[in-house]
Amino acid sequence: MVEKKPVVAVRILGIDPGSRVTGYGVIDVIGVKPCYVASGCIRTADGALEQRLAQIYAGLSEVVGLHRPTSVAIERVFMAKNPDSALKLGQARGAALVCMANHGLSLSEYAARQIKQAVTGQGGADKAQVQHMVTAILQLSATPQADAADALAIALTHAYNGHTFTTNGLPAAVSRGRSRSTGRWRL
Repeated sequence: MVEKKPVVAVRILGIDPGSRVTGYGVIDVIGVKPCYVASGCIRTADGALEQRLAQIYAGLSEVVGLHRPTSVAIERVFMAKNPDSALKLGQARGAALVCMANHGLSLSEYAARQIKQAVTGQGGADKAQVQHMVTAILQLSATPQADAADALAIALTHAYNGHTFTTNGLPAAVSRGRSRSTGRWRL
C-alpha cells in the first residue's frame, strides 16, 4: 500500500492598509488551489490619528489570533498626489508592520501595479476589475467590499509569487487571457 503524503496548506493574510479603512483577506493554499477563509475591513472611529492607529493594530491582532496565518503580505506604499494622505497611509502601514512583527510574522510587500497585474492581468486595472477577478478566482457567492477584495488580491499575489499555481506565477484564469469578443477575462 502506498502511503499518501498529506497536502500542506499555507494560510496567507493579505493587508490593504488605510488610516480610515484597512482591508484584510485570508486565504488557504491547499496544494495548488486558493481557498477563501475570511475577509473584512477594520474601520477606525473618528478621532486622533494615534487612536486610529491603535484600532488598526488591535483589529489586525484579533485577525491574526483568530486565523493564525503562516504568511503575511501587504501593499507597498505608493506616492500619492497628496503628501498628507501618503504620510497617513504610511503610518497605518507601520501599525500593521509592528503588529505582524509582534506576532512573529514576516511580511512580503507588493506594489499596487504588481497586485493588479497578478490578479487581473493588467497593471492598471480598476477596483471593480480587481473585485470581479477575486470573486471569480476564489469562487465567492458575493463580491467583497473594495478594501477586502484588495486585501484578498494581495494574498493571492503572494501565493502566485511562490509559483504555487502556474509556471508564470499567474492563476490559470488570468493565464488564459481576455476574450476578443467580450473583452472579459476567460475563466
